[in-house]
Amino acid sequence: MQNKHLLLAGAVAAAALLAGCASLPSGPELDAQAAAMIKASFRDQGIAKVDRIQQDLGQAACSSAQPPADDVAKRVEAEAMASIRWPAGGQYLGDWRIGERLAQNGRGMTWTDTSTATKDNGAQCYNCHQIDNKEISFGTIGPSLWNYGKLRGVKDVTDPTAAPIVQYTWGKLWNSKAYAACSNMPRFGHARLLDEDQIRHIMALLLDPKSPVNQ
Repeated sequence: MQNKHLLLAGAVAAAALLAGCASLPSGPELDAQAAAMIKASFRDQGIAKVDRIQQDLGQAACSSAQPPADDVAKRVEAEAMASIRWPAGGQYLGDWRIGERLAQNGRGMTWTDTSTATKDNGAQCYNCHQIDNKEISFGTIGPSLWNYGKLRGVKDVTDPTAAPIVQYTWGKLWNSKAYAACSNMPRFGHARLLDEDQIRHIMALLLDPKSPVNQ
């Protein structure tokens, strides 16, 4: 009799568990609830707008636990490539001295800034890269950029477009997803983290033969 009672109690518990599982929200429902909660938790303030929580194609494709399918990755890269704004007048390089200050500047933007790319924000290059071989502290998420232009044969900056690496570097800085769909590199130009002049200065730091990076 005792065994029957135990079996009955087990059956009732299992039925209750199944009923509870059946009433749980589905995956899409949970996603919708999470999205609504996130949206309700933010507000527009300064340059920080609520619309930034809406993922674009590249962000959505690379947020999954699995890498995107090849066709999706190609779509991301094509969309990113089309978004690149090439420099006005074909002027790719600025002043490497300003570029060095930007590279070492770790200040990000905040909602108190009056515009997206400001003259106070930095490029934060050392967060992810080695740039100068004299540095004792630098990030390793990205490859070393020491001798970046020298190793790639950039010898003359009077006509920077003569070297394919120049256009590639500009495109990588503007929207890194154009070359790798799930790149971790900030999309400096596309996201308006740096303005066009600031990107020119970073370009000069990396490519100008006179830059300390290439000594």
